[in-house]
Amino acid sequence: MSFIRHQEEKLAMRFLQWRYQNLGLPIPPPQDLEKQVVQLVEDAHRIARERGRNIVSIMKDLATDLKDKNK
Repeated sequence: MSFIRHQEEKLAMRFLQWRYQNLGLPIPPPQDLEKQVVQLVEDAHRIARERGRNIVSIMKDLATDLKDKNK
């Protein structure tokens, strides 16, 4: 894994943990959270390729959508 990809995953992990806490939801077990992080980063890269947007702003948007997924 490249250095940049690793940093993106660390950032995504912090976004997701913050989002769960902000919504008052329990943080999933580490294995589940890691799967969500990997999927979030992959989705962000796919969207960036398709639309030419910034990876970090896409990850923020995807983490914000967490509320809708847990309803």
